[in-house]
Amino acid sequence: MVKSMGVTSSRSRGTGPSGMLGAVSALDRTILVVEDFVELREAVSGLLRERGYRVEEAPDGAQAVRLASRVSADVIVMDVSLPIMNGIDVTRRIRTLGGPKRPHIIVTSAHADARTRQLAFEAGCDQYIAKPLEFDALAAAISAFFVKRDGR
Repeated sequence: MVKSMGVTSSRSRGTGPSGMLGAVSALDRTILVVEDFVELREAVSGLLRERGYRVEEAPDGAQAVRLASRVSADVIVMDVSLPIMNGIDVTRRIRTLGGPKRPHIIVTSAHADARTRQLAFEAGCDQYIAKPLEFDALAAAISAFFVKRDGR
């Protein structure tokens, strides 16, 4: 078990629901990690890269919107408390962008209250995971999305 910068992980790879990548290469899948806390962003991005995903990073809401409009992300892991524009407003903006595919947005927040959760879903998020972030739970949510989307 690894615990680093608010992320815990058993670092399991390739087996079980959190490590299953399916027949399509994970490198064909892009994840945008939006987190202002640099150590947490790097930890999550690094763990996702270890699983073979292509990862883009944004440290604030404005950069997240710019990246989301240029990069065709399959999944966006979005913190709520961000500089410049909060994650709920970013989620709303991304949902108005359109594009060839609709990204699966997983909102993460230390604000586990019902109101923040409700606002995130009203803005268009698909899932909500409270912090401290359990990487295995995040990886399982991402894997489940791809299994459902790809029909595997």
